[in-house]
Amino acid sequence: MNWIIASLFMFVFSVVLYVLIRQASLLKIPNPLINLTSFLIPLFLYIPIGIQNKIKFIPSLYEFVILILLGFFCSYLGNKASLKSIELAPNPRYSLIISKSYVVLTTLIAVLFFHSPLPLNSALGILLIIVFSIIIMIGKSNMKKSHFLWLPLSFGAFFAWGILTIGMKYLFTIGINTIQLLTLLAIIVSLIVVFEIIVSKIPLRTLHIKSIALLLSIGVFSGLFNYFMILALSITPNIGYVSAINTASISAVAICSYLFFHDELTITKLFGISGVIAGLILLLVT
Repeated sequence: MNWIIASLFMFVFSVVLYVLIRQASLLKIPNPLINLTSFLIPLFLYIPIGIQNKIKFIPSLYEFVILILLGFFCSYLGNKASLKSIELAPNPRYSLIISKSYVVLTTLIAVLFFHSPLPLNSALGILLIIVFSIIIMIGKSNMKKSHFLWLPLSFGAFFAWGILTIGMKYLFTIGINTIQLLTLLAIIVSLIVVFEIIVSKIPLRTLHIKSIALLLSIGVFSGLFNYFMILALSITPNIGYVSAINTASISAVAICSYLFFHDELTITKLFGISGVIAGLILLLVT
């Protein structure tokens, strides 16, 4: 499988995952439970694959330290910062615009430190995806009273997700396997979230059958999304390409939000979606 096919699978599963998480938020399922299933359930996919392929799950001490840092500071705290920023921002989309722009960081770092290629057409495609994704996300939305912390939290998520992507690419260069990385990160973050649930005393008995089924679905699609994302990152010529395609999923999310949740789909958003599609074509085809 090449990086383009893996990235397109990531794109599709990213959109499905968003729809499921959006539905979970409407059912008021606590975020820690969503996070736990997102990392715990995929282990039932990763571990059998690893055993079947005789993957060595135990890393070196150096690799383990990097995984702990990435798992706690980038994956766990990055997600927490993003969710809190969305809550505090005057418009949730403002926070997403900043945090989702981490593609700029990953692209530049890939060129400077991994000597990745960045031809003009690919750079232009990434630029189109970023600009038109911003157009999609701005839209009309009721402004609310905000807290000044939303901005630094947004940039916190920006750097956390960017560094997470760069860190994973670095681990690939020193010999970490895709399944090994997925499994170890999932275990680390799951343990952190379990500790959070225990400390926060989040009740589990109140969950309905529908909520449990939804959480299991989130876990399955989170596993598929992360698998294809990390697979694409491990084989792509530039990690910025994969980050850009991940950002471009905003266009499909806008359409699904209209179809499933009756969000607005204005002429401006349709213009933005067209621009993102043009950027994807330029990035993937030329």
